Amino acid sequence: MARKLFGTDGIRGKANTFPITPQMALQVGIATGIAFRNGKHRHRVVIGKDTRLSGYMIEPALTAGFTAAGMDVFLLGPMPTPAVAMLTRSMRADLGVMISASHNPFEDNGIKLFGPDGYKLSDEAEARIEALIEEDLSDRLAGPSDLGRARRIDGMRDRYIEFAKRTMPKAYDLTGLRIVIDCANGAAYRVAPEALWELGAEVIAIGTDPDGYNINRDVGSTAPAALRAKVHEVRADIGIALDGDADRVIIVDERGEVVDGDQLMAVVAASWAEAGRLSKPGIVATIMSNLGLERYLGGLGLSLDRTKVGDRYVVERMRSGGFNVGGEQSGHLILSDFSTTGDGLVSALQILAVVRQTGKPVSEVCRRFDPVPQILKNVRFGGGKPLDTASVKAAIAEGEARLNGSGRLVIRPSGTEPLIRVMAEGDDERVVEAVVDDICVALKQVAA
Repeated sequence: MARKLFGTDGIRGKANTFPITPQMALQVGIATGIAFRNGKHRHRVVIGKDTRLSGYMIEPALTAGFTAAGMDVFLLGPMPTPAVAMLTRSMRADLGVMISASHNPFEDNGIKLFGPDGYKLSDEAEARIEALIEEDLSDRLAGPSDLGRARRIDGMRDRYIEFAKRTMPKAYDLTGLRIVIDCANGAAYRVAPEALWELGAEVIAIGTDPDGYNINRDVGSTAPAALRAKVHEVRADIGIALDGDADRVIIVDERGEVVDGDQLMAVVAASWAEAGRLSKPGIVATIMSNLGLERYLGGLGLSLDRTKVGDRYVVERMRSGGFNVGGEQSGHLILSDFSTTGDGLVSALQILAVVRQTGKPVSEVCRRFDPVPQILKNVRFGGGKPLDTASVKAAIAEGEARLNGSGRLVIRPSGTEPLIRVMAEGDDERVVEAVVDDICVALKQVAA
C-alpha cells in the first residue's frame, strides 16, 4: 500500500494545510492509539514538541485523539526529539510523539511517532495507521468510562539533562572550555546550555529566545553563520549548533570552520575503535556521505555500510547489522549505546570527550580527512518519470563512464519535494561538475 501521509520522517507539511491540520492530527491520534492498544492495562503516550506556533494547535488535537482511543497522555512541553524517544522507554509508554518539522522554517510542522522501544515506527506500522485513518473507527473508540486522561508533567527536562551528562566519560568534564551553543530557538533552548554548564563549561548561548516564529531562522545547524561569528567574537574553544528539534548537530572549531556530520562520524569511529567500543568494525551512513570518509575508515580497517537517505534507514541497518555508530552528513549521529535516534547534544559530548582526551584543539581533532570534491544540484520537475527517459539514461551512463570508477554518482528523487537530486563526487572537481551539469541539462530538457 502506497503511503499518503508518512514520509521519510513522519508526517510533515505546512501548518494548517493538509496533512498538518487539527482534523488530521485528531485522526492520527485516534488511529495510532487504536493501533497500539494491547491488553487491558492503562495505555500511555508521551508528547513533546518544539517551539513552533503551530504546536499549540497540533498538541491538543493529538491529545483529543489519543484520549478518545483510551490512552493517557503525558505532555512534556518543549523537548528535544531524542528526549521524547528516551522518555518513551523510561516511562514505559506505549507510544511517543514529537511535534516538529526539525530544521524546516516555522511555517512547517510535523508528527514523528516512536514505539515503546523508543525507535521510530517502521514503514509497516505507519501503513497500518494510514489504513486505520481511512476506516470508520467510531465503534472502536473508548467507552465513556475508559477515556484517557491528559496532564502536563514536570521534571522531564532534568531527567534528560542527567541522561545526557551520563554519556560523558566519567574521567572528563568541561571545566576550562569556552563553548558557544546555538539552540536554533528550538526544542533544546533550555536543556543544552544547562547540561554543558553543569559539566563545567563556560557557556555562551545563542538561539535561546523562541517566540513561535524564529525557530531555525538564521540560527542552528542549517545556518551556522551566527555561530561562527560568535565563536570569533568570544574566542571560544568550540561552537555547537543544533537544529530545531535537536536531533542533529554540527560543530564550529576555534578557527570558525564548520565541521559536518561526516567528520564527526570519523572522530567517533576512530576513537571508539581504538577503545574497543565499536560493536562491529565499521559504521553506517547514507549514500550522501563523502567518499573521503569511506577511504579514511578503510585506512583504519573499518567499513562504511551505506543506506538510502534518512536517519531511520541508518537506524534500521544498524539494528539489523549490529552496528552501534551511524549517521548522516547533515549531522544526524546515531550512537545506539546511548540513544535510539539522532541526539545532537549527546553527539557533541562525545566529540568533547575526544577533545579532552587528546588535549588538542577542535580544529585538529575534527579534521580527519580531506573531503573528495562533491557537487549536488537539484532539478525541479512537474510530473512523470524523467529518470526513465532515454536521453537522461544516456547522460547518466556517460557520467558514470567519465568518473571511471574513481568517484560516485547518486541520482534520486526527493522524498518531500518535486525535485530530482543529482550528486557526484570524485578526485577531479572539474570532471565532477561537468558530469552533474550534463545530467541536469538532460533532466531539464525532459522536465520542461
